[in-house]
Amino acid sequence: MTPPAPVRTFSAVLPFPPQLTGAETARQHLLGFSQLNRPLATAPNGSLEIVKVILPRIGISTRTLKRLEAIQLVREQRDAGTQEISYHARPFVLCGLPIRQPPTNQLVYSRRNGHFLLEITAHPGFGLPYGQDRLIPIWLATLAHKQRSRTVHFSSPSELLDYFHLPKHGAQYRRIRAAFQRIFAATIFFGTEQEMKQKILVDSARFHFMDSVRLWFNRSGTPESPQAEASGYSITLSEEFYREMSAHPIPVEREVIAALAHAPGLLDFYVWIAWKSWTVNERPARVPILGASGLCCQLGTAEYSVDGLFRHKIRHWLAHVKILWPECSADISGDGRFLLVRSSRRTAAVRPVERQVLA
Repeated sequence: MTPPAPVRTFSAVLPFPPQLTGAETARQHLLGFSQLNRPLATAPNGSLEIVKVILPRIGISTRTLKRLEAIQLVREQRDAGTQEISYHARPFVLCGLPIRQPPTNQLVYSRRNGHFLLEITAHPGFGLPYGQDRLIPIWLATLAHKQRSRTVHFSSPSELLDYFHLPKHGAQYRRIRAAFQRIFAATIFFGTEQEMKQKILVDSARFHFMDSVRLWFNRSGTPESPQAEASGYSITLSEEFYREMSAHPIPVEREVIAALAHAPGLLDFYVWIAWKSWTVNERPARVPILGASGLCCQLGTAEYSVDGLFRHKIRHWLAHVKILWPECSADISGDGRFLLVRSSRRTAAVRPVERQVLA
């Protein structure tokens, strides 16, 4: 007799017990997906049809279901070794871009990570890059890595939206167009304090992200007609940015970026901790959460008036990282002052057949 087909399990499960209803359900929902650790049977073909039937009955939205599906996809691809790898540039892994839009009169932004300093100067007409703008350097670094050229070609800016599973409508296109303007017009310095002093003396401290951009958008904000697209879209990265990206490509899972595209702070924290844990060898790294050398000065977070708020934010982000990556080898110290990062060489977040990580 033929044995029954095994039933696959959904490892990222309901964020609260099904019996909860009303206010308690809402309260548990707001706590996040901290309970995603028990298996839930799904259809034999691996789809989430059973989950889709159950969730509406207990008050789970379509948006939450999509988050659950994204978690399942990230975990499955990692376990199967089928991750699609994107690449990030080291400056924005070590030091994050602003998470929220800075004041319009703020034209200079800086972040520090040890001896490294990131400083960005905005064009007064466009402002500083922030929020989802960070997806553009990731997309461009990925294209440059795949095409092996600092001039990258693509058929339409909508490819970026498709790549990160973002909606394609007028408002999103207008955001992308504005993001390209902010990125293109900004200048960047990335290096050590000693290098910065030396380079200021020779007047070569800063460079652009890109040398040239060739994009068309109509007045509604959407990409131009197919006739214009036929002549091709292209972006030429600056020699300095391309050299930095080529020398130190930081791999990250495409589906993680897509899942966290609307949470830029959490995205930065995930990418940073995946990279940091890979660079750790025997002794765990003790990274201060607060202070001049702490995470508060590295990530693109706003200034917190109460230290406890930032500690809470780190705990919240770390919980979400462990949902996407259960083997994450980082914890907060007992006194809440440090993030303890252990080596992830045996349980890395990125597990392709060929891995390129150049610190």
